[in-house]
Amino acid sequence: MKSLRLLLPLAVFIVIVVFLWQGLSRDPREVPSPLIGKPAPAFELPKLHESGQKLSTADMKGQVWLLNVWASWCVSCRIEHPLLVELAKANVVPVVGLNYKDRNDAGIAWLRQYGDPYKLSVVDADGRVGIDWGVYGVPETFVVDKSGIIRYKQIGPITAEALQQKILPLVRELQKS
Repeated sequence: MKSLRLLLPLAVFIVIVVFLWQGLSRDPREVPSPLIGKPAPAFELPKLHESGQKLSTADMKGQVWLLNVWASWCVSCRIEHPLLVELAKANVVPVVGLNYKDRNDAGIAWLRQYGDPYKLSVVDADGRVGIDWGVYGVPETFVVDKSGIIRYKQIGPITAEALQQKILPLVRELQKS
């Protein structure tokens, strides 16, 4: 009976250490998204440059595309922005910008200053569409296939490594099918 009392706290301690060890060994930037493999949440939002016109997810059906969530107030967005500009010049995949919780004039000025890599940008002023897409913060980028299914989510700025090793190979594979 005494040995059981001693073994129980030891067993609990070992279980806690195992869970802690597993948690510490994970990359905090790789948060799995429950939306991977599921249809992209539908939206219909005003275009940033043409507020009288709208874009919906249905308009993007039949093509592989990226949704890049950005904002003029986002410091990290400036880190990935040159890569997005280069990607747009290569014309590999259309990139749609989701201007998140931002003022239209600030977003337009930011794109004029740093370059506009987007096929077009839509305005998510209140952040509701971002919530539907499971956005934790900006920037985030999603790869959406021809059927409107989310296939990949990049949390944080896109790096050259992520673009070359993950995003572009996936885009090319999805464009073939």
